[in-house]
Formats: sequence, structure tokens, C-alpha cells
Amino acid sequence: MTATARPTAQPATEPTATEPAATEPAATRPTATEPAATRPTATEPAATRPTAAQPPVTVLAVIPARGGSKGVPAKNLAPVAGVPLVSRAVRACLGARPVTHVVVSTDDAGIAAAARTAGAEAVRRPAEIAGDTATSEAAVLHAMDAFEATHGRPADVVLLVQCTSPFLTSAEVAETAERVTSGAADTAFTAAPTHGFLWRDTVEEGATGVNHDKAHRPRRQDREPEYLETGAVYAMDATAFRTHGHRFFGRTALVVTDPARVLEIDDPHDLARARAIAPLLESPGTPATPGFADIDAVVLDFDGTQTDDRVHLDAEGREFVSAHRGDGLGIAALRRAGLPVLILSTEQNAVVAARARKLKVPVLHGIDRKDRALKEWCDAEGIDPQRVLYAGNDVNDLPCFHLVGWPVAVSSAHDSVRAAARAVTVTPGGSGAIREIAAWLLGPELDTPES
Repeated sequence: MTATARPTAQPATEPTATEPAATEPAATRPTATEPAATRPTATEPAATRPTAAQPPVTVLAVIPARGGSKGVPAKNLAPVAGVPLVSRAVRACLGARPVTHVVVSTDDAGIAAAARTAGAEAVRRPAEIAGDTATSEAAVLHAMDAFEATHGRPADVVLLVQCTSPFLTSAEVAETAERVTSGAADTAFTAAPTHGFLWRDTVEEGATGVNHDKAHRPRRQDREPEYLETGAVYAMDATAFRTHGHRFFGRTALVVTDPARVLEIDDPHDLARARAIAPLLESPGTPATPGFADIDAVVLDFDGTQTDDRVHLDAEGREFVSAHRGDGLGIAALRRAGLPVLILSTEQNAVVAARARKLKVPVLHGIDRKDRALKEWCDAEGIDPQRVLYAGNDVNDLPCFHLVGWPVAVSSAHDSVRAAARAVTVTPGGSGAIREIAAWLLGPELDTPES
């Protein structure tokens, strides 16, 4: 685990024949050239966002995920709606604005690999705290130590996030963290309201009411709700958590969640139920492709997405690629509609920079961790990652797929990328796929890849 410098998006200027690609500074957060006022922003006011003079609060989300589950073998890798449980938890954390780092604590190499693919760091949990009797608190404390040793600073707030809650949302993670980061509470947790009558059965007394008098049965609307701990997310002041060693201390706040989404996977029946209800909870009536109202920004991979993934070389080793004019038309239309557009590429290449200048869109290239750069750009622009459309074609795009709400694969993408996508274009990369995406968002005037 290493901390990387934050790249800056290049401003869009007209190309010159001799300008090199490596022109952007590497130590500041990415910014976009589109004015923030042209699109809706998240509820956090810009004046409260961290600045260089005010270091951001470090919020560490720890996801304990052992490999030795007995109730459901390999439970934490079990897919729900096609996504492993551990990846679902990572994605929920990455999409929560207050969270700065996500760590999966595991003793299993397969879970560690899935966590890294989803965009988290993986901490190998020692055997002495990986058995059936190990506590989640022990895993969190160990992950905090590993994080501090790697990053050279402690966490300010730590979250315990359970991947056995498959329908956890980024909004729930964010709200739970904010109860502590704001100073409103020392600890916080997610809970679902209930009006249920609880009973206890004993040999001596038979059935007795726990939260009610059995001789008086008020109507539901006459009763105040009680709250059931969901087990999905807990937030704690990190320093005080080290002192107390458990997840509840000081002032505790609860974050009310939708009871319909509360499900903990402990046995095979729970897993089957989660898989059955996932389409109802996650995509009721969801269209196959997004519309303009669903998206606040469009982020595009370059090679294989805006090109056909081939590189032409001349005798002197200079590289050439082919781009589709229809894609340029589509990108221009997206910009006119007020949608921020960003090009995000692993390659540090003059061709990428020149194409971005031609299209008048910002570019982040030469990026090792595309998902981290994307999250930082979203934070800087005040854009919810769940309202971002990301288009890609190969496995290095998968971490970004797990972060955004609309991962889109071009039809020529790798099989694993198409499988992970929420939507797939009919058009291959480099043949007008971006224009096709623009047609989804802007209507039939752009519904044909060819001009």
C-alpha cells in the first residue's frame, strides 16, 4: 500500500505540433475546466470542502473479510447481482464522499485480489485474529496499525463495514461517517426502524413481552418506532476507539436506513434471498441505458474506447492512432449540454493529450490508479460517483467500473469488462461508440454512429 500523488487534469487548449504530453503537474488534485455551476452538485457546500490549507479528515473504512466462512463457503466472494460481496462493500465505501481510504482485512488471497480489483487496499490478517473466535474490533485495530505504518499518519475516523450486508448504499456509509466527522457523535451505526412486538419465552413464566405490556396492545401508529441494529456500518472516533477497544462509547448516533434493504447473509438461505431480491432493490424499472437525468458527468478511457486499440508505428517509432469524427461530435454535444467530460488514460502519450486539446476537454493521463484519480476528480468537482458514466474497454478500467453508477463497456471490450458493465454499446471502440453513448443521453439526433 503506497500513497500516490494527486494528478491535475490538463486544460483544453488548441494543439501544437511540438507540444510534449507530460505537461501537467503531479502534486495537486485534478480539476475540470467545466464551471461547477453548470451541473447539480452534491449537498456538501463548496466552502466546507478541504483545501490545501485545511488537510482533509482521514476517514478509513475497514472491511473485515475472512476466507474461512463455514455457514456459506467462500461467502465473501459469493456474487449478488454478479458482484462479489466484498466488491459490493468496497464499491459502497468508495462512493461515499467522506471516505478517504478503503482497506479490506483478510487472510485469503482470493479475497485480497478481489478487493484490490475493486479499488481497495488489502491488509493480510494474521492467523491469531483470523479464526472463528476473532472479533471484528481486533481486525479493525490491526488494519489501523497497518494503515498508519504504510501511510505515515493515523486515521481520524474509522469505519467498520460488513460485506455480509449486500444492499448497503454509499449514502448510508457517508451519513454514518459524517455523524462522527462533524463532531455530532463519537460513534454511529446504521439501524432500521421497527414497530415489532418482541417476546421472550422461558420455562418459568412462558411467553412474556420484552418491549410491550401484553395486556395493552396499542395500534402501530400510536407507538414510537424502535430501531434494529443492521450490522452494516459503524463509525468511531479513531483515537477513542483505540482507548475503549469496542465500537460503542461516548455519544452514539444512529443512521436510519430503509428496512426493505436490511439483510445479513449468514447462511445459504440468506444468500439465495439476496440474489432473488437484488433485481427488485437495485434496478426496479431501470432502463438498459441511462438518460440525461441519470448522469452528472461522463468519463472516457482512451485506448480501445475512443480508438480501435491498435497502434501504428512509422520507421522512426512514432505512434499513430485512428479516432472517429462521430465521437468528437458526440463529445461536443455533451459539453454543450453542460455535462462535464473527462478523458482518463493509463498511457502517458502525446496522442492522448493532443486529442483532448482538439476536443477541448480535460485529460488525466499517465495514471497508475485510475479509480483513485477518478474519485479525487469527483470530489474536487462536487460530483457523486454514482452519477458518473464511465466508458472503458479493458481490465484496467474495472476499478473505475466498481466506483461509478453507470459503468459502460464498448462492444469490443474484453469479456470480463462487458460482464461487469451496466450497459454495453452496439458500436466497437474507435468506430463511434462515444457518439452512441451521447445518443443515449441526448436523444435521437445522435442515435446513429455514422454521420
